[in-house]
Amino acid sequence: MNILKLTRHIAALGILATGYTASAQSPAKFIDPTNMDLSVKPGDDFYTYASGTWIKNNPVPAKETRWGSFNVLRDFNINAVKGLVEDAAADKTAPVGSVKKRVGDFFAAAMDSIAIEKLGYSPIKADLEKVKQLKTVQDILDHTVYMRVSGLASPMFGFSVGQDRKNVTKYLPQLGQGGTTLPDRDYYLKDDSRSVKIREAYTTYMTTLFGLIGYNNTEGQKKAATVMSIEKKFADAQMSRVEMRDPYKTYNKFTVANFSKTTPSVDWAKMLLKLKVSGQDTILVSAPKFFVTFDEMLKSVSLKDWKTYLEWNVLKNAAPNLSSPFVAANFAFNQVQSGQKVQTPRWQRMSQLTDGTIGELLGQLYVAKYFKPDAKLRMTELISNLRKAFEIRIKNLDWMSAATKEKALAKLNAFVPKIGYPEKWKNYDGLVISRAAYFQNLRNAGAWGYKESIDQLGKPVDRTRFGMTPPTVNAYYSPTMNEIVFPAGILQFPFFDPNADDAVNYGGIGAVIGHEMSHGFDDSGSQYDKDGNLRNWWTDEDKTKFEAKTKALGEQFDAYTVLDTIHVIGKLTMGENIGDLGGLNAAYTAFKLTKQGQSNEKIDGFTPDQRFFLSWAQVWRGNILPESAAQLIKTDPHSPGPYRTIGAPVNMDAWYEAFDVKPGDKLYKKPENRIRIW
Repeated sequence: MNILKLTRHIAALGILATGYTASAQSPAKFIDPTNMDLSVKPGDDFYTYASGTWIKNNPVPAKETRWGSFNVLRDFNINAVKGLVEDAAADKTAPVGSVKKRVGDFFAAAMDSIAIEKLGYSPIKADLEKVKQLKTVQDILDHTVYMRVSGLASPMFGFSVGQDRKNVTKYLPQLGQGGTTLPDRDYYLKDDSRSVKIREAYTTYMTTLFGLIGYNNTEGQKKAATVMSIEKKFADAQMSRVEMRDPYKTYNKFTVANFSKTTPSVDWAKMLLKLKVSGQDTILVSAPKFFVTFDEMLKSVSLKDWKTYLEWNVLKNAAPNLSSPFVAANFAFNQVQSGQKVQTPRWQRMSQLTDGTIGELLGQLYVAKYFKPDAKLRMTELISNLRKAFEIRIKNLDWMSAATKEKALAKLNAFVPKIGYPEKWKNYDGLVISRAAYFQNLRNAGAWGYKESIDQLGKPVDRTRFGMTPPTVNAYYSPTMNEIVFPAGILQFPFFDPNADDAVNYGGIGAVIGHEMSHGFDDSGSQYDKDGNLRNWWTDEDKTKFEAKTKALGEQFDAYTVLDTIHVIGKLTMGENIGDLGGLNAAYTAFKLTKQGQSNEKIDGFTPDQRFFLSWAQVWRGNILPESAAQLIKTDPHSPGPYRTIGAPVNMDAWYEAFDVKPGDKLYKKPENRIRIW
């Protein structure tokens, strides 16, 4: 469910939950009929039936772009974090170098708006001046290296260190496409009204920021046009998000010497040394054609225009962290994209920034106060039960051969679960944090993070690391690690409550666990073996059957309409849709192994099976602003909440039986048309 991003080859769950805390209150009723719309037939509109009254009574708050179960929990969680960071900032007795002192100093500096206002844009004046001094294209390239290494920005292309997907015991330097600012390449390339409106807002934003550093309006507009022209060329060269989901298409291994032959203007051996990478003769490139275009642009774009582009990269990366005119311009641009009515309060933005920057320092404070050992024990038990259920389901598949089943079971048994927080905390040795230097703290953290990444090269792969911080309301699966990871932040209602009945916990956290397991067997994750290597373990016949099933699932989601003519993109959301379908099925199988799952005893008027599916449904209830909905369709690999609610259940016989769904009901699918994968 990141349920959010792809980080370190992480395929994650969706938008996820929040922290299990001593002060968190269990709801009066875990499945509350007052949140439902019982006037609607579940077989016609299960989303509204399960959550209609709640949706009606919970519009999107002005400081948000959407509001649903996830947001309620995240709101609770960010307030827990707020208490921690404010307490740390107020503690004058915390020893120098201690976790509390460093967290407190970072947050205090971030909240010192008086000092930040006085500085204006002076924190980046020297950086802007350096760009003006560049005299050759080689200077331009060298300066992009400086910007990256110093934590200032990452212009032109992506660069990282990660596992070699075909030999996951090794780290390799990796290059990816980049160079753009807007959330997706389509915003540069398409001329529909939404794309045009966002481009216009982007031009206004650039003109405004250039004006804030001293250019007149004509100069600012000219510079904005220059940046837009360069970024459109980068967008033209980029692969689409759907193409980028193919792990083979994005796996292109080169010797450094051979890759340099494809880009005559860039000597990557020298470039890597400047990037502080030594002793590496091999590089992974996700989009080789992008770099061919990049090389051509180095020849065709003028030096003056490249300097404008780099100037913009300094500006855009700094703007949210400078004085209020820059922050206001940044928010105005985001408003057009998301529809958000008012700026998120500073304390909330800075609490989130603290988590995003030094999350494993903050995480230590969070875990000590909010994460209880019994939650970890219960999660361990649930994961064990879900693994058993998944095994039962694999063994009973009627479309898969025994040979492939054996490999699938080996992969399932090799899953490594991680719960709560890392065994070994990052201590951020060498990261200087000052209570009096907010912007410099961010620069220091960027440079420290870059060095930490580069320092992995030549060392054994660290399998103890977490790709998310402990307070994060989410979960993920990493195909190269073959691990399922649940940060401490997820163990809270509606996903999990120690006082809830099994139907609620299995329909919530059980489905989340099953979802992450299913990522190991989705259209992308299924291409990695039990050790995490990108290697085929399927028979040709089984692979063909699997692809036919995923094609049908894609067509199901393609048919769902979000706004006017905008539809869900089945190929983009495929991995998450398979995760939901496999996860909910596995959770149901596990639930049926429990005492409640085998009974018919009603609670609050609902049978155990009804409670299971209603628990799933209330996770996905919510409202979203139309601007955000339109953007997420292009950029988010997850389907919208209403379709996550129904997408899996309409393929499950148990849902039809639980709610007496019959032919003629709007959501009814004939048994032979129900998609059964895992």
